[in-house]
Amino acid sequence: MNDILPCIAKIIKKQFNQDIPVECSRPDPKFGDLATNVALQLAKPLGKNPRDIAETIAGKLRENENIADVAVAGPGFINIRLSDRALLESLRARPATRRQGQVAVIETNCPNPFKAMHIGHALNSTLADTMANLLAVSGAAVHRVSYHGDVGTHVGKSMWAILRAINRDPAKLDEIPPEKRNEFMSRMYVEGSKAAKESPAARAEIDELAKQSFILDDPIYKQVYETCKQWSYDEIDANVARLGNVPIERRYAESETEELGKALIIEKTPGVFKKSDGAYIFEGSKYGSFDNIFIGSHGNGLYGAHDMGLIQLKHQDFPNLDLSVTVNGEEQAAYFRGVIAASELAIPELKGKLFNYATGLVKLSTGKMSSRTGEVVTIEWLFNEFAKAIAAHGGNASEEIVAGALRYQFLKVKIGGDVIFDINDAVSLTGNTGSYLQYAHARARRVLEKSAQTPVFPQAIYDEDRALIRKLSEYREIVEQAAQGLEPHHICTYLFELAQEFNRYYEHHQVIGSDKEAHRIAIVALYADILKAGLAILGISAPDEM
Repeated sequence: MNDILPCIAKIIKKQFNQDIPVECSRPDPKFGDLATNVALQLAKPLGKNPRDIAETIAGKLRENENIADVAVAGPGFINIRLSDRALLESLRARPATRRQGQVAVIETNCPNPFKAMHIGHALNSTLADTMANLLAVSGAAVHRVSYHGDVGTHVGKSMWAILRAINRDPAKLDEIPPEKRNEFMSRMYVEGSKAAKESPAARAEIDELAKQSFILDDPIYKQVYETCKQWSYDEIDANVARLGNVPIERRYAESETEELGKALIIEKTPGVFKKSDGAYIFEGSKYGSFDNIFIGSHGNGLYGAHDMGLIQLKHQDFPNLDLSVTVNGEEQAAYFRGVIAASELAIPELKGKLFNYATGLVKLSTGKMSSRTGEVVTIEWLFNEFAKAIAAHGGNASEEIVAGALRYQFLKVKIGGDVIFDINDAVSLTGNTGSYLQYAHARARRVLEKSAQTPVFPQAIYDEDRALIRKLSEYREIVEQAAQGLEPHHICTYLFELAQEFNRYYEHHQVIGSDKEAHRIAIVALYADILKAGLAILGISAPDEM
């Protein structure tokens, strides 16, 4: 397709002296390989019948040796059938590296320590990691980082329960075995959250313990805090690794950000910020957000100040960054629009380089997740339930298979849409699931193993091959489309459709033992390789057996 678009644009320039963006779509195979409505777009500026324009363009396209046939349909649609040679050559092409030379920084996980890592964190981490893969495929130098809230009220809640549980004796933490630490931390946060709701006295204690997380001048508190924070980081790292994420190269903590953020805000007041009753306010309502206090009247930096400090830290660590990406829930979308607007005004060189992607909710068939009480669907529980479901289907519930099933459920939904799924359906080998695609790859590899033929690149296209070859040829443009908008769901949809197309081919055309075995084995090998490459971008392993 990428070779045909410039050809059409050149014809339009020469024949009609018009510069117009040319777009092609994939029509039903019976109409051809490509279609464009560019003639309809030209009709008004040229004052001509769109079908006449289409016939002129089609006549010139027929002179192109890469095109086997061109037909004009309806009021002026142009349907193009590529030559066999051109279609085969398109399989050799690799996705364009349009971000070559760019530097991208992306937060691929941001759960808070002292709390359980839940299903919403799994969605955001999986999506951000896959977006990082798309950035890399498009040629960018990608730096994966993380950001964690290691201070504040949630820490106070956990520390209130932890200090009571160990009777303020840090040595008692040593009695908790590693495999019980996450359960312990989760339980402590639940207890602290409950106490904060039910007891004003406990709430007052929690507020003081939250303040202590900023200053750490109580040696017992500090020792317990540091130990439990490291437990949380270890658990976060283990969980994102189980999900299949690439490791981060830099971990940022909220405790690093406040002074840097506050200094910039004060420096940019008045101008970017305004001061009112001792508080520093950004009028985000002028920028599609809401008016927000970044520094409170008490002088403490609030979330906005911390995020501006984080943005500065990233800019310091990666001074040549071209884009900085975060992924958060939809409920934070308006907030981040304000933070980005304020940061671009305060640091003009970052204008157009800061992006936040908002995700929808994650729901199981049992309903919505809890978010504040601590009674959440944890990643540990989710992995266990997926493993049980895979085993019940007779599958191998390895970590890679479980992670593949889980990742795919998150990634097949367009960013911003709610992710709603039933765990048993999510591991099905017959539906639009990660397990189905992993099985499809393993099945193709088994076919290759059974053949004595060594796969080589196909030299011809028979009539029965064309639909599958055409689908295989779409891989490059699908990856480019997904990389352009950082939208992994395009790849999910394509891989599922590709697997279905291959199944139709394999069902009707014998491979092993046929007189076309060598030719068909070559097509199977291409299919398996493209399936594996697409799954790799999604961060999903492609096992050779299941």
